[in-house]
This record gives sequence, structure tokens and C-alpha cells, in this order.
Amino acid sequence: MKKIIFVILIMTFSLSSAQNKYMIYFSDKGDLSKETLSKSLEKNNLAKQLLSKKSIERRKKNLGENYLTFEDLPLETKYVSNLSEKGIKIVNKLKWFNAVSAYLNDEQLEYVKSQKFVKKIEVIQKLKRQLPAKQETGLDKNLSKTTKTYTYNYGNSITQNELSDIPAVHDMGITGEGIRIGVLDSGFDWNDAVSINNSNIIAEHDFVENDNITEDQTTAEINENRDFHGTAVLSILSGFSDGNLIGPAFNSNFVLAKTEDVTEEVNSEEDNYAAALEWMDSIGVDITTSSLGYSEFDANQTSYTYADMDGKTTIVTQAAEFAFSRGIVVITSAGNEGNYAWRYITAPGDGFNTITIGAVTSDNILASFSSRGPTYDGRIKPEIVAQGVSVYYESPASKTPFLNGNGTSYSAPISAGIAGLLLSAYPHLTNKQVRAILLESADRNDSPDNDYGYGLVSALKAITYPNLMKNGTTYTLNKIFDPALDINESTVEMVFADETSQMMNKTDNVFKTDLPALTENENYQFYFRYKDSQGTVHREPNTQNYNFNYGKVYIDLILTEVTTGNEIPDNYYLSQNYPNPFNPVTKIDYAIPAKSSKSFVSLKVYDILGTEIKTLVSEIKSPGKYSVNFSADGISSGIYFYQLHVGDFTQTRKLTILK
Repeated sequence: MKKIIFVILIMTFSLSSAQNKYMIYFSDKGDLSKETLSKSLEKNNLAKQLLSKKSIERRKKNLGENYLTFEDLPLETKYVSNLSEKGIKIVNKLKWFNAVSAYLNDEQLEYVKSQKFVKKIEVIQKLKRQLPAKQETGLDKNLSKTTKTYTYNYGNSITQNELSDIPAVHDMGITGEGIRIGVLDSGFDWNDAVSINNSNIIAEHDFVENDNITEDQTTAEINENRDFHGTAVLSILSGFSDGNLIGPAFNSNFVLAKTEDVTEEVNSEEDNYAAALEWMDSIGVDITTSSLGYSEFDANQTSYTYADMDGKTTIVTQAAEFAFSRGIVVITSAGNEGNYAWRYITAPGDGFNTITIGAVTSDNILASFSSRGPTYDGRIKPEIVAQGVSVYYESPASKTPFLNGNGTSYSAPISAGIAGLLLSAYPHLTNKQVRAILLESADRNDSPDNDYGYGLVSALKAITYPNLMKNGTTYTLNKIFDPALDINESTVEMVFADETSQMMNKTDNVFKTDLPALTENENYQFYFRYKDSQGTVHREPNTQNYNFNYGKVYIDLILTEVTTGNEIPDNYYLSQNYPNPFNPVTKIDYAIPAKSSKSFVSLKVYDILGTEIKTLVSEIKSPGKYSVNFSADGISSGIYFYQLHVGDFTQTRKLTILK
């Protein structure tokens, strides 16, 4: 009888003292507001004090002088003190969310609810992280497919590097120098890994244990090898062991955050991820990469649904978008749900600006496990793909330290490294330009879908993609050419569509020319022309033009066809509308090839739910090239799709209306 009573007493005590983790949102930041931020030097200084010089430089480059927002203001200290004085254990302070995370028992929860400065309280869910896909061995899958000789010996990492043209960029002397990349994962045993023990690690923090050691420390952690995954990811990104493993951005600086409590249930908590991104922003990272994939809550909790993959629901997605809005290139893995019921990309990969990475084989075939799009609101996901099957990495705790593994966890660091190479080559690029170039230079940019996104990412194509730099009120066009080309450097020209041209001068690897004064907001087309050593004239692109809108820094590679008479095209073609986004009118080009007879042509616009909005073409057409204008009058802002249907041919593209 006493034993029964004792058990009941213990159970009762446990229930009454049990603590859950909550997000406590404050109603304000004291007397700080959006209005006072813009007017008060004192308030600006408060926000600036939380940012490093490097962070401020990055923000100014991307956002201009008005780089501070209300979200950057610190939390009201008296609110935080009020909670602490009640014995409430605060875990993370999140200024972007104007919130703190804390463990609360029932009594503390009721107290917090009663406080007027508290706006709302939410339970922080423990989310299931995506495990890597089944690992494979067999190093014969990592053999070079070319006979080229490179500056570095990539060993068995050659395939993942060659597939995305990374060695060619390394041979130019571009290795990621000067760029800061933040990595969020489960821990990092970088001191013991031969490929990364000399990496430029400038800061690290464990958001689980709240210390500055990200490798396994306790006997239990070491026995379970909890830092295995993060170490593997970091080695793929930053490794340098000549003859074994070389990562794309081995000369970059790295900031490491342990955000995942990799226990038996493989859980992670959203507030750790958000806190890590705030910390990385303050340090001044240029790029973040994470191999997280949150789609389901832990047992006995309400799971996310596909409807929550809308770019604005989960805390991790919101945090990723906050980071992007402060000038950071945000990269994450798509998830390994392709073979499961969920199937879709996972948070934070549903973010509007987050670059989500899928996985392909060494033959550029989509991995079956790679999560697919679209997002719930109809956006194309993933954005790009990289090798994620039989990727070579290091795990120092293993009997064989160099292994092969599968997963979008392993394609994401490859892509992040390429972003680092791009920024290293062109430090003036904004995060929006980096995102656009990675998508525009991928191998399926003319027909993106929800399996491959815009296609396989290429370091060489990204580096050789032209870009614009704003200098006050003028613009400079920059272009690196593939070193394998035979170019007489004194003959390189930028040529406008009307055939007016200007010479380009080379500084280091980059050809440059200042644009003439043009009409603001007007669209211009151009191409590059040069002679080889034999005097033969070449054109890039071969048959198309680049586009830019004067006053903006973006160049389209969803190219506009060059009209050379009335020749009949060889293939079906549906162009990306231009301009895009647009208001009120945009232009859509399409083509019917010579192999097709007169055919019924349908070109329609649909909303994200598949409802027909407008019919642009519905008639029989002969082979040839055509253009049609689409007016958004009477149609609300948003994302829409337009679809061309000719016989058995169907192609769909996305357009955006902004009003």
C-alpha cells in the first residue's frame, strides 16, 4: 500500500513540476518603436551596438544607409528582468521576434499570461530533423570523368567538384577568400578532422548547451558520435586535404552553430535555429547553410501540414527570411522526403528567398529521396540541385575517416561553397544578385520544375555570368570569361542590340566597362563580342541577348531570342515574361518549330490554385516566332502561372504581378 502511495506522490509531483519550453512574445520594445528608430540617434546606436563592423558593412552593401529596422532593436530589459526575477529560465533572446524562449512550469505559465507586456505565448515544438539518406560505399563512384589536370588533387572528392565545375574556378585562383559562411548543424569535430583542422574557424557556439564548444564533450555524446553530421557537412564545404578531399570554399572563414540536440529521437528546437541566425548576422556572415529539414513534430504533438509550407508559418522559415532581409545569402537542404508520404520540401526550405537545394547523382539524375516542390502557395522548389548521392566527406570518429553518403544535407554545402566562390570573385554583389545568378546560370533555367528547380548549379557558369555594380548613379558591367576560351583580350566588346558597342578592359580576371547614361526603367539587350587568336569573331551568347532594366542591377539569362530574319525555329519555345515582376503589362514570346504543321495553340494564365485567369492565345498557328502582351489590369498582385500547349508539347512558367 505504501509503495502505491509513493508512486502516486512521485507522479503527482512530476506532473506539477514539469516544464515545457515556450516562446514568449512581448507586446513592444518599451518606448522603442519604428518611428523613434528613424528619428533617434540614441535608438540607432542601441541597435548598432549589437552588430559587428562586418555586419554593418554587409547590411550597407545590400540595404543602403537605412540598414536598421525595428526588429534590430534590443529587447526591453525590464521585461526580461521581470521574468528572470520570478525564477524563469530564459534560454534564447530573439530580438527579431521580440520574444524570449523559456522553460515554464504551470505556475510560471499562469504568471506570464497575466503580464500586460506579454503579447502571446506559444509552445516551442521539438521537430524531427531529416536523417541523411542511406549511405553508400564504393569509392569507384568518385572517379574523375575527365582527363584534365587541375591545380589541386581532389582525390575521391573529384566527382562532386567536377559535376559543378568547381576545379575550373579554383584554377582561376578563386577559392572563397574574404567570405564568411555560417554553418548550422548538430556539432563539429573539426579539430580532429585532417581536412578541416586548418579551416578558418572564426567563431563557434553551442546553442543546446550554451557554450562555445561545438564538438562532442560528454562520454554519451562521444559514444553516440553526435557531431558526425555537422563534421561531414563542414568537410564537404571547407575541407582541404590534397589527394583526399577538397571543398569548394576552402579559403573562406567559417562560423559554426550547434543547434540540434541529436539524441535518440533526433530532435531540434526552432528557437535555437533562430537564435543562431541572429548571432551569425551580428558577426557579419555573408552566407548561411543548414542541413535541417523540419516537416513533423515529435510524437504526441501536432505535426506541420503541407499547408504550413507557405514561406511564413514556421519559426525557422521566418528566421531564414529575416536573415535574407538583412543581406545574407540563405541556403538550406530540400529534405530527404522524396520516397515518403510527405514528399515535399521541408522548412525552412519553403522560404520565399531561401535557396533550397535538391540532390542529384554524379550523372545529374534526380535522387529519388530528394524532396520536391512546389511550396503550398505554388512557388517552384527546390531552386537548384547539386550532387547528393555518394558524396565524399570526412568523419574522424569512423574507422575509415573518409566515407561516401547520400542526402540533400550533402548537396547544400556544395551549393553554399559555390555561393562563396561567387561572392569572393565579385564582393560587390548583393545577396539578391547572388541568388538570381545561381538560378539564372543553372542548367534548366529555361524550363524550371519542382524536381530540379532551375537545375544543376555550376561554379563556372555562375562566375562567368555577367553582373552589374552600382557606383553612385552609374553602373559598371563585369564579366569573367571561361579561361578555356581562346580570346584576344584586346578585342572584347559589349554590344547593344542596336549594334552600338564599347570596349571592355581587363583587371585581374574581370573584364569591365562603364555603362553609358541610359533611360531609367527602360529595358536593354546586349551581348559580348570578341576575336580569337586567329581573328575569328565570336559572340556570347551564341544566338540570344542578355537583358537588363536600367536602374536595376539584375541581368536576365532567361534570354530574349535574337531576330535574324524570318527563319523558322528548330524547337518549341516559351520565354520567361519580361519584365518580371511587372505592372501593368508584360511580354511573352513563344515559338512553334518547323517540324510542326499548323497547330492549335493555347496560351493561358492561371492562379496558384489552378484557376484560369486569362486566355492569351486560342487559335491555329503556323510554325514561327510569336509575341503576346499580357495586361494585369483588374488582376491582383501575386504569383501566377502561364502555360503554352501546342499538340503534345506543354510548358509552364511563373510570373509575378506587383502593384
